Amino acid sequence: MSMSEPMSRGTGISGVVTGMALPFGILMLVAMMVLPLPAFLLDVFFTLNILMSLLVLMVALHTFRPLDFSSFPSLLLVATILRLALNVASTRIVLSSGHTGTEAAGKVIEAFGAFVIAGNFVVGIFVFIILVIINLVVITKGAGRVSEVSARFTLDAMPGKQMAIDSDLNAGVLTAEEATLRREDVAREADFHGAMDGASKFVKGDAVAGILILAINLIGGLAIGTLQHDLSIGEAAELYVLLSIGDGLVAQIPSLLLSIATAIIVTRVSSRQDMAQHIKGEISMSRAWFPVAGVLGLLGLVPGMPTALFVGMAAAAGGAGYVFRQAELREESGIQNDAPPEEEPSDPDTLKVTDVADLSAITLLLSYPLLTMVDAEDGGPLARRVTSVRKEVSQALGFVLPGVRLRDDLALPANDYRIKIGQTVVAENKIYPEHKLAIPSGTSRIKMVGIDVKDPSFGIDATWITPEREIEAEANDYVIIEPETVLATHLSQILYKHASELIGQDDVQELLDNLTGVAPQLVQSVVPKLLPLHSLTAVLRTILRERIPISDMRLILELLSEMASRNLSVAETAEALRPHLVALLIQQTAPLNDALPVVTLESSFEHLLINSAKQSEGEQLLLDGSLAERLVHSLVNINEEQSEAGKKPFLVVSPQIRRKLSTFLRQHVADFPVLSFTELPDGRKVEVVATVSGEAPISDAP
Repeated sequence: MSMSEPMSRGTGISGVVTGMALPFGILMLVAMMVLPLPAFLLDVFFTLNILMSLLVLMVALHTFRPLDFSSFPSLLLVATILRLALNVASTRIVLSSGHTGTEAAGKVIEAFGAFVIAGNFVVGIFVFIILVIINLVVITKGAGRVSEVSARFTLDAMPGKQMAIDSDLNAGVLTAEEATLRREDVAREADFHGAMDGASKFVKGDAVAGILILAINLIGGLAIGTLQHDLSIGEAAELYVLLSIGDGLVAQIPSLLLSIATAIIVTRVSSRQDMAQHIKGEISMSRAWFPVAGVLGLLGLVPGMPTALFVGMAAAAGGAGYVFRQAELREESGIQNDAPPEEEPSDPDTLKVTDVADLSAITLLLSYPLLTMVDAEDGGPLARRVTSVRKEVSQALGFVLPGVRLRDDLALPANDYRIKIGQTVVAENKIYPEHKLAIPSGTSRIKMVGIDVKDPSFGIDATWITPEREIEAEANDYVIIEPETVLATHLSQILYKHASELIGQDDVQELLDNLTGVAPQLVQSVVPKLLPLHSLTAVLRTILRERIPISDMRLILELLSEMASRNLSVAETAEALRPHLVALLIQQTAPLNDALPVVTLESSFEHLLINSAKQSEGEQLLLDGSLAERLVHSLVNINEEQSEAGKKPFLVVSPQIRRKLSTFLRQHVADFPVLSFTELPDGRKVEVVATVSGEAPISDAP
């Protein structure tokens, strides 16, 4: 037998005992109403009743919100049944044995009756009536009204709360698990306030029952004492009034405590503090205490008033106001009594690992003049543009990109910036924050005066101009771009290019966790049973290397499950997935109703590349230097011409050379997708915008 078995058995026995305690206790309460109890047990149960009432009151005082004591309605019902059972049991003893003396019903009833009556029956009756009025008319009635209104308002607010939860869930503020917990919380709140509305009736009925039981004990006791036991009216009154008042008080005190607890629960406002802290935090306003001190001081000067008492109270109120005012001043100045000691300044000679190891996945380094585009409060226009680019690229590629860290680098030349992926600088350029970039269009006739550059994103000739020349440039059909937009567009291009380096196993696991919510069996059957997490990550990196989105993880896993028996390599697996995913890339650049702009290779040139691919080893395509230069030059010119026309062309080649040619072009031509003929979507219009020949740079299609 393992060591865990005895522990599990013990836990099971404890659970059974706990589960049987309440039903057994309820049966005992019902039995108390029928079976006679000795005086000793009556004293024990009366003391237990007082203990329970005090405990419930203390718990109610220390809850942060009403729902923290959600078992209160049920507990109130059990306490009420206990008190009524004790009333029945005590009435039986009072009426049957009251003629023998005041100790007949136990020490507790005798002590309560003797202490309150103090030799005067009339005073005892009036004190009991006052307690009943306080309980029934003031506390119970008020708590019942609050419960009724709270239940009504809570039920009316439920649809709005549910809509707010759905809105937060759709906006991504809440996870599915958090939304489920919130909905359960709303349902429990409605159930609680509805139950409290009914439970308050128990307290009211208990108070009324206390009055009736007192009357029965008085009338019945006097009748039994005089008629059955031959006692005089005075003797019967001396015995039965004391016992009746004691019995009523010993039940009414716990009832009053539970009524107070009920009122506290239903009037409690949800907060992060218990009731005492909540009240203290809201009455500790110094500007409220000083007027109180002044008014009490003036009342103390009125002739006939107890001057010493009022002046003492005024001094106490003024002292409290002074203490609260000092606390307010400390809070305003940021000084806290329990603030930790300030850290000693670090030794400039001390070198920490954080000083030499930057774990940021994406870093944008800015020279000093470029810091004007970054505001200390909200990040400025550059930070907003960078955030927008990160969100846009994440949505396009199908996974959440890491955050971009903006840092200053005083070692950079003026107006320079660098983009780092991990620890590697992958791009750098210049921008001029006090200028604007003017890019000529096809109809621009004049040359703008300024700083001539190449656009960092697309390599187009452009000019940085001063703001005074902006109107002139627009009049001559120049496109004007803000400096932060130039940098953000360059960053966007870099993120697309290096997306495969930015996704890791943690990111893939996050995608799988998200898919588990809608297709749990699919995820469990593929990862890690058919494909380990690191292999899936490698496949997704290969797909992202050519900018194909991985947003449809359900389709990817279904295809991988079908390919599991083919024993493909990572590159072969990614190539097999491409025909099913390439439509996601095409729809981002070419609208569905527009013809797809494609570039083809001249037949003899393509056969030449096929033969070269067969002779090349590995993933590299070995080409003659002049031939490779003509190919690259042709595609660059085509890309520029089509970009000016607002089109994004695709190079379509034979499946035999697609992968090797794509690998070759990624090193020389920025963002020119390469598709195979088999990957073109069915039913999609295709427009051949150019044909590349090995002889001439470009041959326009007819």
